[in-house]
Amino acid sequence: MRLRRTAAAALAALLTALGAAAVAAPAGAAASPTAAFTKVSDWGTGFEGKYTITNGGTTPINGWSVAFDLPSGASVGSFWDAAMTRSGQRFTFTNVGWNGTLAPGASASFGFNGSPGGATPSNCTLNGNPCGGGTGNPGAPGTPGTVTTTSTNTSITLSWGASSGTVTGYRVYEGSALKTTVTGTTATISGLGTCESHSYTVKAYNGTGESAGSTASATTTGCTNPDPGGKMPGAPYLYTGWGNPPSPATVMGATGIKSFTMAFILAQNGCNPAWDGQRPLTGGADQAAINQIKAAGGSVQVSFGGWQGNKLGPNCSTPQAFAGAVQKVIDAVGPAVVDFDIENTDEFENYTVQDRILNGLKIVKAANPGVKVVVTFGTATTGPTAPGIRLINQAKALGVPIDNYTIMPFDFGGGANMYQSTINAAEGLKNALKSANGWTDAQAYAHMGISGMNGLSDQQEQTSPAQWTQIRDWANSKGLTRLAFWSVNRDRPCPGGGVQENCSGIAQADWEFTRITAGF
Repeated sequence: MRLRRTAAAALAALLTALGAAAVAAPAGAAASPTAAFTKVSDWGTGFEGKYTITNGGTTPINGWSVAFDLPSGASVGSFWDAAMTRSGQRFTFTNVGWNGTLAPGASASFGFNGSPGGATPSNCTLNGNPCGGGTGNPGAPGTPGTVTTTSTNTSITLSWGASSGTVTGYRVYEGSALKTTVTGTTATISGLGTCESHSYTVKAYNGTGESAGSTASATTTGCTNPDPGGKMPGAPYLYTGWGNPPSPATVMGATGIKSFTMAFILAQNGCNPAWDGQRPLTGGADQAAINQIKAAGGSVQVSFGGWQGNKLGPNCSTPQAFAGAVQKVIDAVGPAVVDFDIENTDEFENYTVQDRILNGLKIVKAANPGVKVVVTFGTATTGPTAPGIRLINQAKALGVPIDNYTIMPFDFGGGANMYQSTINAAEGLKNALKSANGWTDAQAYAHMGISGMNGLSDQQEQTSPAQWTQIRDWANSKGLTRLAFWSVNRDRPCPGGGVQENCSGIAQADWEFTRITAGF
């Protein structure tokens, strides 16, 4: 019996040894060094990242270098336990003196703070090889920078920022069709017709593959009547957040109005769109109102921004992020028009944010050519103020295809005759559009809108139903393409009531301003 037990033990030992031999890594197939990324925390506007370098090989590492790309607009602030250099969106971290040598099996780490939150490194290399181990190509290039355009009667020239990573060249597409391939950061598409609109996407490439694309739209010059995007139905603002919001179906039945401008999309927890910054895009009171409007044969415009609240413009760190937030709303709501109410100083007078919005709108329009794009902003009685003039000129310089520029002719010390003050402000807008774009009067009017304030304004300016009728008739006669007012919630009488959320502060009939606007 003892002999049998001893033999069994020997057999077991033999099987164990054979099993170990079966799972042992073959000679020469040892693991290679790796660099693993961990996002330690993310607080919306920024994040803390950490890379851990592990020597999985059989020989010491004497010095390491970790490089990676961050999305356009993202950056690194502070960092520790490494030295950093930057080239475009490519960030390279190298060891400091005390953590550069790693014996087999040893590890070292470094950390950094980046922005914005949500950004994630890509195309990581460790000493020129993939961070996941092994050897080979470090990956496709980063996304090209923002594309700008210039046009002639028969050509469009594109320029963009260089991509990070290894770049062989750039391909320019129109839809799925490859138009040209270049090695630099400019390309000219020739042989086009006058007054033709085109949308192009630029992608970097190398032996591994293509980057994500950067898109721009442009129109060749020589237009005698550029497309203004068509006339939009009168669409007063409807706000479900306060002011005893009426049933839109009831108002439609009583007035004949066919469209409403739904207010407002704001930012929630960073670059995330929500009604009023707090209500979900679908499933709530806003969605119910939109369903009523569409069921009654109407359409909706969706307004982003307004005076109060947390805006997407300052919270979305890049044009791409801003456009992505807008796209979420378009996909959820299905609007005919997106209106960007750029009136607060944090967007209107902050030119960095203003440019971010304009470049974002290029992306939005290219992805949704059937959705009209409107920008709405304040004005003086003589026309746009300096930030408004700058917005108009910059939209032209950047090639942003804005369908309509709408002014808000109130809260500007307009005096007793709000009709005349509104017309004066609109004529100032026309002149600014002509100057920036080389348009005729008719072409400028075709890109214009008016958004008034019914009854009493915040500054006690009074627009009566008779004056609003005059404004509507003037807008119709000149060929303006948008008419709105703030708001349907206030389109009820309360004479002597001052400025209220649920009434106009003057004597009028219920929904009288809406009924007038339906005639636009």
